[in-house]
Amino acid sequence: MLCNNPSKGKIIVFGILFWYPLAGVTYQFLHYLIGLRRLGYDPYYVEDSGRWVYNPRLNDLTPDAIENIQQIVPILEAHGFGERWAFRGNYPEGQCYGMTESDILKLYREADGFLNVTGAQEIREEHLACPRRIYVESDPVASQIRVVQGDKQMIADLCAHDTHFTFGENLGNADCGVPIERFHWQPTRQPVDLALWQHAYSPGEAYSTITTWNNKGKDIVYQGETYYWRKAREFENFIDLPSRRSVQFEIAAGVGDDVKQFLNQHGWRQVNSVHLSQNPDTYRKYIQTSRGEFTVAKDQYTRLRSGWFSDRTACYLAAGLPVITQDTGFSKFLPTGKGLFGFETMEDILAALDTIEHDYEGNCRAAREIATEYFSAEKVIGSLMERAGL
Repeated sequence: MLCNNPSKGKIIVFGILFWYPLAGVTYQFLHYLIGLRRLGYDPYYVEDSGRWVYNPRLNDLTPDAIENIQQIVPILEAHGFGERWAFRGNYPEGQCYGMTESDILKLYREADGFLNVTGAQEIREEHLACPRRIYVESDPVASQIRVVQGDKQMIADLCAHDTHFTFGENLGNADCGVPIERFHWQPTRQPVDLALWQHAYSPGEAYSTITTWNNKGKDIVYQGETYYWRKAREFENFIDLPSRRSVQFEIAAGVGDDVKQFLNQHGWRQVNSVHLSQNPDTYRKYIQTSRGEFTVAKDQYTRLRSGWFSDRTACYLAAGLPVITQDTGFSKFLPTGKGLFGFETMEDILAALDTIEHDYEGNCRAAREIATEYFSAEKVIGSLMERAGL
């Protein structure tokens, strides 16, 4: 359902669609744009950063954004946002695409507010013309620790916003180890456009996930403890899982031959995540034709009980596929035990698999019901906008 006569005002969504033009990110921002439109807002997508963009073909950063623009714009056009986007490379020789520079500056003055989703947009003087500036954090823990440690840039970035939301739903609670100072963090979660994930495919053979195997550079030290960002570290704790049950397990990740051999030796199938993430339809079909998702969460999220939940995992649920994922504290806020299972130990995983396989169709229905009740874009974004006063 489209809202042809928006009445709630213009809202800018800042993000990383063009900066990182892979399908998981593409859906993350489509969900916000579509959800805002359905709620009656007039949403625009803008990137206006001093960062060079990541080019998957080069596997490197580049100041030339044209390939990324050519990849993403047809997707925006297909969903009705062909006249409502802009990219401005705010660096030497950076180009402006979509809206003109004067129209971008006019939009900043006329918009009712912006959502800085992922917090990736650095706030400059021209952005302050926007009367409401909402920070939507998708990766909690590091920013809160940096604030406590007195990181001046992090504090300045957050101070440039008047309202702060986080996917860390457990932040501020007694059982959460993430330190909270200075800023008031309100919980939110991933919005999902349910219609994008409906399908009629038969269930696949393998429990799958799409991930980055070896993230680098984001480990963080707090009070003498190192909190890790590497998914590989967590997968290795459960590497023997395929030998424990007869179902198949597959990881979509870009890995070298040594890791591929390691996974294969332990019974895991492996495909290249970058290849399937180049095209949103291929990415979506990969999820829809899986049997379900099995995945882990980063140490930063689990050990500190952040309550974080994955936007990709929400897509599996929306596709009506059961999920087994490492508990970060999210089980306090989402129903588990049918359709969605949080785990801490191998025994938890095996019990979840047995429950799913005993009533596979029932668990698929439960997964879709959880997505409908807890991740529907209209509900999630509607709650966020109401609490933000927009």
